Amino acid sequence: MKRLAIIFALILSVFAARAQSDTLVSIVCTSPGTEIYELEGHAVIHLRFDADRDFAVSYGQFDFNSPNFVYRFVSGQTDYHVAVFPWSTFIYQYQYSAEPRTVVEHPIHLSGDEVLRLAALLEENLRPENRVYRYNYVKDNCATRPLQMIVRTIGREIALGPVPQPFEEGKTTYRDVMRYYHRNYPWYQFGIDICLGSGIDYPLTRREMAFAPVVLTSMLTPQADSIVAEAREYVPEHPAAGAPTPWYLTPMCICWLFLAVALWLTIKQLRTGRQPRVFDTFYFGVKFLAGILVTFLIFISVHEATSPNLLLMWLNPLAIIPCIFIWLKTGKKAVICYLFCNFALVFAMCAFWPFQNQVANAAFWPLIAVDLMRSGAGIYLYIKQKRNEK
Repeated sequence: MKRLAIIFALILSVFAARAQSDTLVSIVCTSPGTEIYELEGHAVIHLRFDADRDFAVSYGQFDFNSPNFVYRFVSGQTDYHVAVFPWSTFIYQYQYSAEPRTVVEHPIHLSGDEVLRLAALLEENLRPENRVYRYNYVKDNCATRPLQMIVRTIGREIALGPVPQPFEEGKTTYRDVMRYYHRNYPWYQFGIDICLGSGIDYPLTRREMAFAPVVLTSMLTPQADSIVAEAREYVPEHPAAGAPTPWYLTPMCICWLFLAVALWLTIKQLRTGRQPRVFDTFYFGVKFLAGILVTFLIFISVHEATSPNLLLMWLNPLAIIPCIFIWLKTGKKAVICYLFCNFALVFAMCAFWPFQNQVANAAFWPLIAVDLMRSGAGIYLYIKQKRNEK
């Protein structure tokens, strides 16, 4: 892939000098796919000099097999790269693959000089020393980069049309857009809502809304800006579509079921005084693992949107304490100390939540209720025992 990109970059730079005013330049957006990194579509620049020199330039390339990919991605070292492909290869991938997707092409009217300028900018980006860039999920991605290249070429912002329904300019947030396009993948959104803090929960401008290719494609219209021509669609016979997660497997259903089990065990504990240690170990163990992730994302990761994250008051590494000490005869004081502190922190988070802008996944609240219930039951029985001893 690296050699291919370099070869086409050289070809592009040679033939860019021969560009004519009828050279086709367009921003191309694809419909969502079924993989999690495809749920908001994809965007590329299409540059066609003639039938033999027809290219798609993509800023959304990454390699799962690169060294330490998972760690680098989680820590915010999301190094993507720009690549160039023959247009025929690009369109075949989206029209005739196992999961074909709709491709919408928005031609951009550029003068001959502007085409040369764009070709020079792309050639510069495609050089080996410039190909890699630090990807930002919402502010510097496969959709914002092509748009920015056109803006740099013409020397002004492209006027964008109104945002599509159900979004509203000045009211919709990044998280709102994600939730809409991830609605068939609720567990994916559940994870995003754990990892990303309040940095994605502010009202977006029209320009910021264009971070998602599926939104950008609806905002590129001739009515908004005269340099944008009427769109052309490539629609496959059977577009790919991901089936929604069954309701009984959604986070909301599972979390409410978990709350029901916790309520039953808590009532049983209050009657018998016996702690459901297996259940508590499982719950606080999962909470500990989630807390490790949240703590890492806040204090170590350089991801822009992971800090601040108020969920740290609920999900933090201290949850390891009950996992270990409820199994030790000498661990009762450590467990009780944790339960008091945990109840106070989680209760304070709930009380403060309405007064800040971070938005929680609705499925969090049953789990938070489990937390308060299990901590509250332990505290109640401890106080009751102390009173009986007196």
